[in-house]
Amino acid sequence: MSAPFVTQLRTRGDVIQMAPAGVAAITVRVEMPEVWDVVRVAVAPTESVLALKLRALAALHAAGEPAEAFVMKLRGFEVLDESTTLASVGAIDGSIFLLTHRRRRAVR
Repeated sequence: MSAPFVTQLRTRGDVIQMAPAGVAAITVRVEMPEVWDVVRVAVAPTESVLALKLRALAALHAAGEPAEAFVMKLRGFEVLDESTTLASVGAIDGSIFLLTHRRRRAVR
């Protein structure tokens, strides 16, 4: 099977490996509009959304804000329970998550 199209689009650096060796992994994109950047993450579908969020924040956002200040969205909807697995929220190989601030910020 060929890789999803979204894995071929521009991202920062190499794929972040979160899946242990030998475990079937899916590749997802995490986009953060505040920094205009994207990372690709190879992760097991049984991993929690919170673990993905924390790893993406570490790679994309070094400001030190708490993780609670950000939300993860999939297909335009906020993932309300981040302790659930990626598979249970409907993430598949090639899914795109949006990682953004919980509250809108003023534009200056």
